[in-house]
Amino acid sequence: MSTILIVDDEPSFRALIRDIVETRGHRAVEAADGVEAMEKLGRIRVDAVIADQQMPRMRGTELLRTIRDMPTPPPVVMLTAHGTIPEAVESVRLGAFDYLSKPLDSPAALLAVLERALGGEERSGEIVAESARMRGLLDTADRVAAKDVSVLITGESGTGKEVLARRIHQRSPRARAAFVGVNCAALPETLAESELFGHERGAFTGAERQRAGRFEEADGGTLFLDEIGDLPLSIQAKLLRALEEHVVRRLGGTRDLPVDVRIIAATNRELSAAVEAGAFRRDLFFRLAVVQLEIPPLRERLDEIPQLARHLLHSLAHRHGHGHAQFTDDALAALRGYDWPGNIRELRNTIERAVVLRGDAPIRAADLSLSRAAAPARTVAQAEREATLDALRRSDGNRDAAAKLLGVSVRTLYYRLRKLGLT
Repeated sequence: MSTILIVDDEPSFRALIRDIVETRGHRAVEAADGVEAMEKLGRIRVDAVIADQQMPRMRGTELLRTIRDMPTPPPVVMLTAHGTIPEAVESVRLGAFDYLSKPLDSPAALLAVLERALGGEERSGEIVAESARMRGLLDTADRVAAKDVSVLITGESGTGKEVLARRIHQRSPRARAAFVGVNCAALPETLAESELFGHERGAFTGAERQRAGRFEEADGGTLFLDEIGDLPLSIQAKLLRALEEHVVRRLGGTRDLPVDVRIIAATNRELSAAVEAGAFRRDLFFRLAVVQLEIPPLRERLDEIPQLARHLLHSLAHRHGHGHAQFTDDALAALRGYDWPGNIRELRNTIERAVVLRGDAPIRAADLSLSRAAAPARTVAQAEREATLDALRRSDGNRDAAAKLLGVSVRTLYYRLRKLGLT
């Protein structure tokens, strides 16, 4: 259970936020303004702060600066009215974890940001590395962090690409500025330009106000472009211009805006194959991959699993209030004997489920729900091919329907079909 400090001068809105965070089992502490918030931060250990931008006695940005100077500052999520988006962007530059507009789009939006903020190992950039291969990777990443060059991180889904990206940011000269993440796979082509570069009021139907893009939010810091291989071709040229000329132009705008942003991109694809297939610009690929770091899948790091599992158990057990949880020897053996197709993300979920079910009792092999020791692992290409063929069979060859079943865009499906020789 985490403790969340809610800072807002509107009692009804504090009550709303409290109800939302308590649905996830978190403890809520309230403060009516920044002065009261600092008084409570001096007495109570807090895991995250949700603070309004506009408050009497102490504005949200002033509270943020004060929290930032604490020895171990909790992450801060800022809440801002639609009319003060520029101030919210400034708060991210000052060190806020993220911001949300008031009124909230949905409780799920708040919870998603909060859970990311509470992700301790992701926030700290801590990565367990026992093997020579992983130690070498982290050594390279730490040396690259000091150099202001673009980095491309590759690896299967769930291997921790964003964790590595945050580590690079936190060890770079940009560490005190914003780390802004964008999932390119989740960007509809019609909204990708606005999301990345912003838009002016009236630029399109529904653009009722000016909006800064992710590049502007990350100015002075790092922009993390996850699943870069899914970025539409129509946007790739604009991204290349932003990287080469250090300017962006909002959708509907008439002037260029200077930006100082470091790009870290990530993909679970073979981008060089996408380049050859014409699905990704060659010049953009070389611009992004000044340094390329590959994270190995967990099945190639089995010797590291005991230490990694204990690290995750310590973090998750404390979050759920079960600080005495331990693994039995047979549980550790079971963890090492499984091939982890979902990589660290699957390992984390497996351990969290066991913690919730067992509490402070020792976690046994039977509690991990691993039905078998690992069979020889399929390659990613084999698994991808089987899933694609299955989706096509279930949709009677309809590629639009198959793409929906796979949870990818039609453009991504066509690229995958060409890569797998299924066209």
